[in-house]
Amino acid sequence: MLPRTETSETIANHWLARFEKALAEPDDILLETLFHPDSHWRDVLALTWHIRTVSGLDAILRALKAHVARANPSDFRTDPHRTAPRLVTRAGTNAFEAIFRFETDEGRGSGVLRLIPDASDGNTPKAWTLLTALDEIKGFEEQVGRSRPTGESYSRDFRGPNWLDLRKSAAEYVERDPVVLVVGGGQAGLSIAARLTQLQVDTLIVDREQRIGDNWRNRYHALTLHNQVHVNHLPYMPFPPNWPAYLPKDKVAGWFESYVESMELNYWTATEFRGGTYNETEERWSVPLHRADGTKRELRPRHIVMATGVSGIPNLPDIPTLRNFGGKILHSSQYGDGEAWKGKSALVIGTGNSGHDIAQDLYSSGAKVTLVQRSPTLIVNIEPSAQLPYALYDEGPPLEDCDLITMSIPLQLSRKSHRLLTEQARKLDKKLLDGLERVGFKLDFGEDGTGWQFKYLTRGGGYYFNVGCSDLIVEGEIGLVQFSDIAGFVAEGARTRAGDTLAADLIVLATGYKGQEVLVRKLFGEDVAARVGPIWGFGDEQELRNMFTRSAQSGLWFIAGSFAQCRIYSKYLALQIKACEAGLLPRLRAPSAVSA
Repeated sequence: MLPRTETSETIANHWLARFEKALAEPDDILLETLFHPDSHWRDVLALTWHIRTVSGLDAILRALKAHVARANPSDFRTDPHRTAPRLVTRAGTNAFEAIFRFETDEGRGSGVLRLIPDASDGNTPKAWTLLTALDEIKGFEEQVGRSRPTGESYSRDFRGPNWLDLRKSAAEYVERDPVVLVVGGGQAGLSIAARLTQLQVDTLIVDREQRIGDNWRNRYHALTLHNQVHVNHLPYMPFPPNWPAYLPKDKVAGWFESYVESMELNYWTATEFRGGTYNETEERWSVPLHRADGTKRELRPRHIVMATGVSGIPNLPDIPTLRNFGGKILHSSQYGDGEAWKGKSALVIGTGNSGHDIAQDLYSSGAKVTLVQRSPTLIVNIEPSAQLPYALYDEGPPLEDCDLITMSIPLQLSRKSHRLLTEQARKLDKKLLDGLERVGFKLDFGEDGTGWQFKYLTRGGGYYFNVGCSDLIVEGEIGLVQFSDIAGFVAEGARTRAGDTLAADLIVLATGYKGQEVLVRKLFGEDVAARVGPIWGFGDEQELRNMFTRSAQSGLWFIAGSFAQCRIYSKYLALQIKACEAGLLPRLRAPSAVSA
């Protein structure tokens, strides 16, 4: 597809030079010749100050012309310090892929270019996908590497405060307010706080748990991460190379404590955030915080970042007859381990990851378990099938390059890619899936066959990575019943429509969580919730709604997702907040991203 006489670097730089020329002159005719008719441009702050994807040649040309004059991008060239240009397969299409760097008047950026031949133009290589992403704002670079703080090397004040004294004082916020208040101290909260701290934005994390890491430590006893360690690093501090492929929850929790200490993050434990009100005139929030010792502090940050996860409030379905049950009822968030239920019977309602893991934990503890399926569920073996989407991270490129390449895939192509991966997983898992269907388990493979990851991105669940529970169901060791076959609940357990009684001492509701908009309504009121709108899932601009970007409520931001999502997008959320503080970006999201 490419001239054999030219090196990969030459080909990439030739396209980039022509692209820069077309933007600078401007030359609409030249610009049009550079893009494939079926092309996509994803910009992450660099030219538009938005996270948005534009698809189709005409739309890309219009969007570029709308923003180029302000951003004034220049100096496009391949980056010799990144993965070299190469031939790859993305979304089932062979393409030439190159990582490049560039500058704008306001910042420095990185990008990914993919070229494929245009059959309508003599197979000329043209841009199929283009990513332009902001790395740093000029004048506000991170203090890392050679730019790190020098510390005190001489003229020390031996009677003055040392590093620890200063850290304790900074974290108390006695005579100042944080610029940013981060609500939630999981991977999302730690990631954004670390990024902001490196940009010298005063940031405080608050979490209602008693100890840093308790949001993982207090989850059910057997929990481990379901994807492998090389995907799950936090910003700046990768996990040690001797760590296991699948991380136990308590190991993650301990790392969170080490991370907060090492990254010098301000973190208040045992602190409950119950909402806040925004003063439009002062452009600040008023936030009363309730401490476990009974004290109350009111802070006035300029920004609140909600880092409470994809979902916030446990979903307790309205099952009218459930009140008849005479045993113990727990939501999955309240479940610890199964030791107390040895020799007893349990019903687990819900067949996502938590439902399966809890059922398996109860079974392993000696309980008689029946799993109750409410709706079709996607099942995928944890190895190798569930790891297929992460293959890039095991191929050799550095983590930073893998993150950039991952982010560069536009939504349409990501859907296609995950359809292909789901088809591959179904073939690999055929024996297991056939066995599940034989015992009456109802299977699902995602909308349009896009698999588990798009289930997560649209609804936050609805799938299970099989680590053994599915095999136990096939073998009959764990019972299975459809919720639709249950007539109602009685004191002894559940009564089926056939008249049988499923005896139970415990019912676990593994029924998930309500969407974040419910939590926003509870914390900030109806007006703010209506202004912000839906959170998570995909919107018109082929991006997650209200995530990692300005919302329609001034000073209110959202971050959530996997370790990888939080690591990648915390960078861009932090850059936007820094830009707001530097006066480069309005605090409020404009009605139209095209005109912003």
